[in-house]
Amino acid sequence: MRIAVIGAGALGGTFATLLEQAGHQVTVTARGAGLAAIRADGIRLTGEYGETHGHPLAVETLTETPDLALVCTKAQDAAAAIEANAVALGTAPVIVVQNGLAGVATAQALLPDSDCFGALVIIAANYTEPGVVRVTTAAPTYIGRGTGPADAATQHWAGVLSAAVPTIAIGNFVGAQWTKLIVNMLNGIPAITGMSVQDVVDNRGLRRVMTASMREAVRVGMANGVRFGSIQSLSDRPLRAFSRSPLWAGQIVPLLMRKRMGNVPNLGSTQQSLRRGQPTEVDFLNGAVVQEAKRAGMQAPVNALITAMVHEVEQSGVSLSPSEVVRRSRSL
Repeated sequence: MRIAVIGAGALGGTFATLLEQAGHQVTVTARGAGLAAIRADGIRLTGEYGETHGHPLAVETLTETPDLALVCTKAQDAAAAIEANAVALGTAPVIVVQNGLAGVATAQALLPDSDCFGALVIIAANYTEPGVVRVTTAAPTYIGRGTGPADAATQHWAGVLSAAVPTIAIGNFVGAQWTKLIVNMLNGIPAITGMSVQDVVDNRGLRRVMTASMREAVRVGMANGVRFGSIQSLSDRPLRAFSRSPLWAGQIVPLLMRKRMGNVPNLGSTQQSLRRGQPTEVDFLNGAVVQEAKRAGMQAPVNALITAMVHEVEQSGVSLSPSEVVRRSRSL
């Protein structure tokens, strides 16, 4: 099968390499140093999926219509990347591999003749340098669309991806997006402090702030009528209980997530963007919670603060100390 992967960063590089290994003809889109590195020496994948060296065709934009396309850009780059490749994509089915809540809707609006799906990826991978990706945590990928049960097309594409990466077709995909958004609350504070996700969770004060951001996100989802989907032992009923728990008790949630990560440092996607000098997708993570809170007629002060601090570090290039992060959060 001819598969296009739009965006060859950490996740795009992982999918491209494993799909090629599974026997597919893979084309990736990339820019700058990433494009040059892949053209010269392919993609080297190390870590939890073993040592693999892929050699996909690397282009700036697609020139041929694939049988399937995966959009693996950062959330803020999705619309531009889809528009740049829209002609070549034609009516090809598209799977949006992305954080946040808006990816599938964005793709469907720009590609009205395509079948569009979303994929929620729990894999943790570090884009260590152009053309080199290290997977620090292997985990299933969840594919779906809408709020209903997984349809036949979803099941089909889950089967295709599963030959390369374990993939599960799920119903209530919109609810699952919200659950993944809760998981992505792990990203902001590591980006602010320059610490790994594990070290942030191990820090008592920072773990408390992280837990508060997660609990706030759950409450915002509930206010918007969300029924949370099931991902990695998180589902609607436990998350609703978490939203009502005292802050000290709720810290079990990030602690359990940290346990599943192991000890290989996980930087989080937001921090990786900062280290590469690129804009982060915080506005589609913690910022999405703030926007959804406004839609529900409420506020999300913890996530607003984290969003602001990530932007501060983006602009200054200087991390904030754990004590400063805790100090700023005390007034909330």
